[in-house]
Amino acid sequence: MTYNIEEFNQLIKNRRSIYPNMYTGEQVDDDVVKQMLENANWAPNHRLSEPWRFTVFKGEGLKKFARFQSELYKKVSSEKGDFKEDQFNKLAEKPLSASHIISIGMNRDEKERLPEVEEIEAVACALQNMMLTAEAYQIGCYWGSGGITYLPEAKSFFDLGEKDKLLGFLYIGVPKFKPPRGRRKPIENKVQWIID
Repeated sequence: MTYNIEEFNQLIKNRRSIYPNMYTGEQVDDDVVKQMLENANWAPNHRLSEPWRFTVFKGEGLKKFARFQSELYKKVSSEKGDFKEDQFNKLAEKPLSASHIISIGMNRDEKERLPEVEEIEAVACALQNMMLTAEAYQIGCYWGSGGITYLPEAKSFFDLGEKDKLLGFLYIGVPKFKPPRGRRKPIENKVQWIID
């Protein structure tokens, strides 16, 4: 099989984070989301641990997710004495701007046959596959890791165990407009070649 290399290179360069406030409110076809998940499943991973675990929220599920995260934030932050009403409102409202939200989990290998960081890296590769798939379909997405992401109390809602990790949420929607071109410093500034 041959691939169009220039299109592939452009796909990578054109991928952007498209935030929920940049979505039209239109629904993304479930088949596109399923393809994103299928492509995630082909990410590289050591020992074939396949550590990625996803929960997809759409429709009424978005409201359930929004209620859960805002209430959990309120409970935990009130106990610590740093509750902020605007943060609570953001967590309750932001999910409703998306067509779908996918929780990003890392399921730790029970035998711990490899370092935890390698399983986190595998999940990040799976997410890159999803984001490139979204770009190919001209769908917006954004990997967010704020809010309740690192609260241990959140794990069970996403069917994650004690040794597992919640790594954030992928917000998906139809973009209102084409995002601006990306920018990167030259790769030559970040690479050294040792040839002798």
